Parts: sequence; structure tokens; C-alpha cells
Amino acid sequence: MVRCQQRGAVARYPRELEIIVDRKAARFAAWYEMFPRSQGSTAGKSATFDDCIARLPVIARLGFDVVYLVPIHPIGRINRKGKNNATVAEPGDPGSPYAIGSAEGGHRAVNPELGTLSDFHRLVHTAEALGIEVALDFAVQCAPDHPWVREHPEWFRFRPDGTIKYAENPPKKYQDIVNVDFYNPDRAGLWEELRDTIMFWVGEGVRTFRVDNPHTKPLPFWEWLIREVKARCPEVIFLSEAFTRPKMMRALAKAGFTQSYTYFTWRNTKSELTDYLTELTQGPEREYFLPNFFTNTPDILPVFLQQGGRAAFRIRLVLAATLSGVYGIYNGFELCENTPVPGHEEPIASEQQEFIELYGDTPPPAREEYLNSEKYEYKVWDWDRPGNITEDIRMLNRFRRDNPALQEFLNLRFLDCADPNILAYTKISADMANTVIVAVNLDPHAAHEGEIELPLTEFGVAADAEFRIEEAFTQRVVTCRGARQRLYLDPEINPSMIFRLLPSAVA
Repeated sequence: MVRCQQRGAVARYPRELEIIVDRKAARFAAWYEMFPRSQGSTAGKSATFDDCIARLPVIARLGFDVVYLVPIHPIGRINRKGKNNATVAEPGDPGSPYAIGSAEGGHRAVNPELGTLSDFHRLVHTAEALGIEVALDFAVQCAPDHPWVREHPEWFRFRPDGTIKYAENPPKKYQDIVNVDFYNPDRAGLWEELRDTIMFWVGEGVRTFRVDNPHTKPLPFWEWLIREVKARCPEVIFLSEAFTRPKMMRALAKAGFTQSYTYFTWRNTKSELTDYLTELTQGPEREYFLPNFFTNTPDILPVFLQQGGRAAFRIRLVLAATLSGVYGIYNGFELCENTPVPGHEEPIASEQQEFIELYGDTPPPAREEYLNSEKYEYKVWDWDRPGNITEDIRMLNRFRRDNPALQEFLNLRFLDCADPNILAYTKISADMANTVIVAVNLDPHAAHEGEIELPLTEFGVAADAEFRIEEAFTQRVVTCRGARQRLYLDPEINPSMIFRLLPSAVA
């Protein structure tokens, strides 16, 4: 700037602005979430880090960049949860990994059932050799028998009778978890311990952390913690798991979180998706709010997936992976796992009111919870189960890597299509060298046909010129002419079509 800019009318802005620069993985990555203890083949027994290592080549072939592990720490025994969130555990029940801490250690220890810290090192190094990054869950919560409760009772709140209150996030109750008091008399000691815990895992090779329920903790803490960590290791990425009110989600992003979960999980119709994506890409939050579009989570089995069958999984996969540069799936999604907790045809009153307050929508007609959730039991998966969509995932992740237009978020533009069930959009790379066109049938139960109108001028194509496009899943090359193109999308065969404009077509 000093050498090239004309400085005659230079003026200085009165405020000094801060710029935060993150590495590319902050805006482009495909996440795969898994429970380490469920990666084995022996029923009723925990898998190990070695079992996780054995699965890494498969995950790499699917094209994932990040393997996100739910908490790997020792699990508390006091008030341990049983199968399907039962308040009383049966002998052999492993408990929830989110009930962190026991006699074996706390947030800097690994569950002995998984292996040792050396085994975890091998997992990280093996993943790195395959081009995969290991992300850890950072959950600031403790089991009642966490070492901190004994060593630092001042960090917790006790009742007058000496008992400690378990955690609640109404209407959910967590009898196996207690929360720390962020403003206890030894606030500095607690905050520094949490910072040093993050840095401990950074020292073990971890650079990405998914943070559990950050909206239930003080914003000043996150602003302090993230600044402290990134001052020591600028490469660290923090993902905010805050399914809460928009104002709080935006505040967490401003406090320093790199990425955030979003309402994408519940946006299914054409108007819902266009309105929400327009808000994210064109509203004020476009400057600081970077979404990570997860299709499902261990806590959320969306009704769309419950009711839409295999086609619904293919639809949501394409939407997540092409609308956002960062997306994720929770293991089992590739197998189209969609068995919910039975009953409760109508939402419980308290849950219904909470949903309306948070999202401003009518809540879904069924509970969004998995039956036999692996949060509370060992699970053995058949990763080759018939009906899986692993080939869709592999091809889509490869297409994302090969097309820079899909590695951005703010370049999204929706296209006109009269059919309310067909969502069409395009993305163009910043250098105009790569153009991608996506059309998705949002109805998993019926085929739909409609015309989309392409902005050929923006593509660099003359209105009357021929151009060629290549489809992502079939590699079929089609020669087209004209802005209006008709598409037929059958949810059983091709619920979506994804094209790239071949370079030879560009003037």
C-alpha cells in the first residue's frame, strides 16, 4: 500500500479495528462425528483407540477432513445413566461420556476402556498421515465424582445440607452431571485450569474443539479463554454447539468462536431455507458468523429424517455439503439410521413452549431422539448395512474438494424455479474460474420437475451460446443452450443434481 497507493487524500479512522485470520479449515471442512467406544465389533464391550485407528482409512476414503470425537475422558459412576437415558444404570452400562470425571481422572485423562494417552497419540498421528484432523469435545461439566469436586469444592455450589445440585437445561435433566460456578471465589483458578486443559490437548496435537453448550456459560469467560488460547496457538478452531436464541448465537461468534451450529437442522422447506440462508449470507452476521451445517447430532434426529427414508438423508446431505463450506454428519447418518424414541406423538408442553421461544416455529410432531442412543450404551454398527449412502458421501466430498466455488459460503445465489419443492442455487469462485449449479428436490416422497433460470451473463456465457456442464454423481456431460433449463428430480433415483460448468464454455 505504501508503494502503490495514491496517498493524497488519506484519512485515518479514529478507531483501531481488530482482524482475526483463521486457517482454511475454519471455512472449508467436512466433519465426521463419532463415539470412539462404538467403533468396534464386540457387542457389550467398549471399542478402543486401536479400533478407531482401524476405521480411519474408511473415513478418509469418504473424504472427511475432521474426525470429531465425543468426550474421551473417564466417565463418572455416581448417578450414572442407563440405557435410553434411564436414571438408574444396570451393571455393565457405560454411562454418558458427557458425565466427565471419576477416580481414574478428569478432563486431562482418557477413559481406560479406550486405551492410554499413547494410544490417543497414535490415533492423532495416523489421522494426520491420512489428511484428517482429530477434533475433541470440550464440555465444561463434571460428574459428581470428578476429581475437581474433591480437590476444588470452591468451584461448585452446594446446598445447605452439603449435597451438590445436578445440571438442568429445562426440560432436560442431567442427574449424572454437575456444573462449575464460573464466578466462585477462586474464579481465576477455575478459568486458568480450563484454559490449561485446552492447552494440554493442544500439546497432544489437537487443533479443533467442539464446545458443548457454550450458551449456558458466561460470555466473558469465552472471550477470555479463546483469546488466551489463540494467543498461544493461533491455529485453534472453536465450534460453538449453541442451539439457542439467535442473539446469543451471534454473541458467541463475536466473543471469538470460529464456527457455530445453526438452525439449518430444522429448515426444510424452500421458503425456510432461502430466508435463513439469505439472512446468514447477506445480513450483518455475514461479517463474523461462520456456520457449520450438521445434518444430525447424537441429540437431534430431525423429523424430516425420521419420516423421509433414504431419500431424506440424500437430500439433507447435498444441502448441507453444498450450501455451506463447513458441514458435518454424526455417524449412523451414512447408514440412514432413523429409529426414534417411540411415543410422544405430541410434544410435551414444556418442550413445546421452549421450542417456540427459541426458534419461533411450531415444534415437530415427534421427539427428535434416537432409540437406543449410543450416548448411553456400547454400540456395534454394520458399516456396510444395505441402503447406506456412503457412495453419495464419497463422491460429494470429492466434488467439494475439486470445486473451489463450494469452499466458500458468501457466494451463494438462489435461482428462480416455479416449483416450490425444487431449491436451485449457484456458487461461483472469487476468480470466476469455477461455477457450480445445484438443484435439490426437497420432497423425499415424490418426483418433481421444473425449469431453473441460469444467470448466464454471470457465468461468462453469451445468451445464445452453447455451454457444457458435468453432473457430479454421474459424471455425465450435457451440452445446453439458453438460460432456462428443465430438470426432473426423482427422490428414489436422483433427489438432486449438481453440475460444474466446464471451463471450455467460458468466453
